[in-house]
Amino acid sequence: MGESLIGAIMISLLITISRVLGCGVMPSGQASTRTFTVSGITSLPVAMAYSNKPDVSAQVPGIATTRDGAKAFVSRLVMQTVVDVLESQARSALLPDVVISAILGQLSVRVTYEPLPCQMVVLGVTTETMLMKNDQFCIIVDNTVTGICTGKMDRRMRGMCTEPNKATIGPVPTNHTSISGTLMTTNIIMANWSRQMWQSVLNRAIRMLASGPFKSHFFSVTGNVGGS
Repeated sequence: MGESLIGAIMISLLITISRVLGCGVMPSGQASTRTFTVSGITSLPVAMAYSNKPDVSAQVPGIATTRDGAKAFVSRLVMQTVVDVLESQARSALLPDVVISAILGQLSVRVTYEPLPCQMVVLGVTTETMLMKNDQFCIIVDNTVTGICTGKMDRRMRGMCTEPNKATIGPVPTNHTSISGTLMTTNIIMANWSRQMWQSVLNRAIRMLASGPFKSHFFSVTGNVGGS
């Protein structure tokens, strides 16, 4: 089923919510959930990484200072993007603000993400730093974590990440380049949306991320909604 047709069906169902059932909710304690995954993030905004080292925070002001802080950033980003997609669909259906607010209030997004720890950083691959075997540096370029620089020296010596005898450069580890979570709604109509409808929501959210302030990080990501 084409995404444009799915979008039309979603708009029709949103109108049904407004005109037939209002903002009806499922019985108390019940909710419908859909799992989702987003993978293929190529680089990280510094807010998706964290360091509790004051010198790192001084060099990279946008980096989160705690793991929980980085997780909260990702949760807010994903939640706001999903809300923006659904709000856009609801406005296309000409629903009044009070109904839109109620529908969105019946939705929650729980996000699971493992932030990248950056206890040491190097600002660009050609910046000299003190390298030692197994020392791991987050490479930061323009508020972006582009990769990992790992020292190869048996004793601490000055060098650059581009010097193959002194360090190796690798990508951001894959366990930090994917996001998973759960979409949960207590709205009667949305609770019965098919997997394809929620997949359409996720696809639109990904396109929104790929065209927004963090587009360089999300331009090649893919997403999948679980279930049947």
